[in-house]
Amino acid sequence: MTTIRPSRDEDVAAITAIYAHHVLHGTGTFETEPPTAADMAARRADVLSKNLPFLVAEQDGELLGFAYCNWFKPRPAYRFSAEDSIYLAEAARGQGLGARLLAALTQAAESVGVRKLIAVIGDSANAGSIGVHRGQGFAHVGVLKDCGWKFGQWRDVVLMEKVLGEGNSTSPE
Repeated sequence: MTTIRPSRDEDVAAITAIYAHHVLHGTGTFETEPPTAADMAARRADVLSKNLPFLVAEQDGELLGFAYCNWFKPRPAYRFSAEDSIYLAEAARGQGLGARLLAALTQAAESVGVRKLIAVIGDSANAGSIGVHRGQGFAHVGVLKDCGWKFGQWRDVVLMEKVLGEGNSTSPE
């Protein structure tokens, strides 16, 4: 049975390894050099310092994936809009875990006051991520054509969004 839970300090090594695989072999992230465990620990600490969720999926003691959100932009006016990130271990892909992680992340983000979740998906050919987001109710809002260069090719960025809770129908404060 796979459990989705808040991340812990001891998860950082597995989170780093999962992400490194995506950096080195995928186009979902436009990073080209894998961050160190210290870098990933600092990123996780930054997310948690903002009272935002950083979740992991675990089965039989093995980390299969992680998901978190962080403010879409650092300026204060963006503090109710967050960008999601989801990464799975290669062996865990295609089993519905991405959808489960995104659903849990969406619920956790809404519970801390996020009103809009934004997906900034690397590579318009990233059918898996686009499909997971669409399946969780995200709407397509645009494509930034040819804005990233990775693996010897120009890559698009697909933008999707999902309104959470009361969205813009009420003041968040």
